[in-house]
Amino acid sequence: MFTPLDRQLERGWPGRIEGDRVIHLAAQTLQAFLAGGGEARANAEYRLDEVRLLAPVLQPPSVRLFEAEDRFVFANPAAVVGPGAAIGLPEAVEELEVHLRVAAVVGRGTEIGGLTILGDWRAAALGAPKDRDFALSLGPVVVSRGRFGAASVRVNGSVQAEWSVRAFAWDEAVALAARNTELRPGDLVSSTAVVSTGALRAGDRVELVVEGIGVLAAEVR
Repeated sequence: MFTPLDRQLERGWPGRIEGDRVIHLAAQTLQAFLAGGGEARANAEYRLDEVRLLAPVLQPPSVRLFEAEDRFVFANPAAVVGPGAAIGLPEAVEELEVHLRVAAVVGRGTEIGGLTILGDWRAAALGAPKDRDFALSLGPVVVSRGRFGAASVRVNGSVQAEWSVRAFAWDEAVALAARNTELRPGDLVSSTAVVSTGALRAGDRVELVVEGIGVLAAEVR
């Protein structure tokens, strides 16, 4: 999802990135695009430097974060924010940590429409379950399933944590998520945490990096 800089659309438009350009697709949301089988008429083109990328899915129907390959917890769909968002410190909290994950965006039925980066923010001082109820970074783009390289968390330009993205059983995870219920286009199913870092304070600029997807930036405020 993106917005032209001269329009600053709140929800934005779905788009396909080709090189240094973004092609506006004729669908209201990414969910609608995926529900239609991933096909839509191409509209206007924009240069990448003429647009701002937004959260691929804003307020998804549901968010499931896998803690192990056979166990997940639900997260707050209203907490989703996009690339470059400010992550506010909850009241009486001085430090945050973030868990970098890869998330599948559900398409039609139990199909996986694509993968993106998810930042699972935590405030340990609050205790469960409110320690993880306030922010989920998502973006910057959705890519097709494939192999990914190294993942890292950069804080103020310096690498704080780095790891190789492990294989994750996506089909099994989605099947478990769909058991005895119905998945909807735009539902998020997240992998286990790939890499984590803590002791983030106000003013820190954080970049979540997954080779093959991109860089998801945020700032703690």
